Amino acid sequence: MLKILIPVDGSEPSLLAVRHALRLVGAGLKARFVVANVQESANLYELVVAHDPQVLQQVSEAAARDLVRPAVALLSAAGLQVETALASGDPSHMLAEILESHGCDAVIMSARGGGLRAAVLGSVSQEMVQRSAVPVTLVKVPDEAPTDG
Repeated sequence: MLKILIPVDGSEPSLLAVRHALRLVGAGLKARFVVANVQESANLYELVVAHDPQVLQQVSEAAARDLVRPAVALLSAAGLQVETALASGDPSHMLAEILESHGCDAVIMSARGGGLRAAVLGSVSQEMVQRSAVPVTLVKVPDEAPTDG
């Protein structure tokens, strides 16, 4: 059974990757999934004004848990095995680490994220294609699809 990484950012375009995975399973693919979210590290301003760095970490983890929830719900509702992976740092670097640490056989991800993240996730998807030792499937976002999370 394949283990597939699906990075999500909470946007509708990132959920297209989940729906693509569900179509593949419906067509007979035997797979289990790791749904991942990577939060960017705190910026200098946040570090300076935060009196407790653990608070920043807790906020980041809570945001990540919230952003993976819709993807996990879709996969779980289909009766599929789902793990979550939450990280903070450079998205493409951390996704590569998650890919390796979870022993994933493939990646399915959106070709771009939503809203302000559109340019970032687009570059992350391209970096994953270059960096990944396993196949990466990019799910194209139709022009008419909403891009706001």
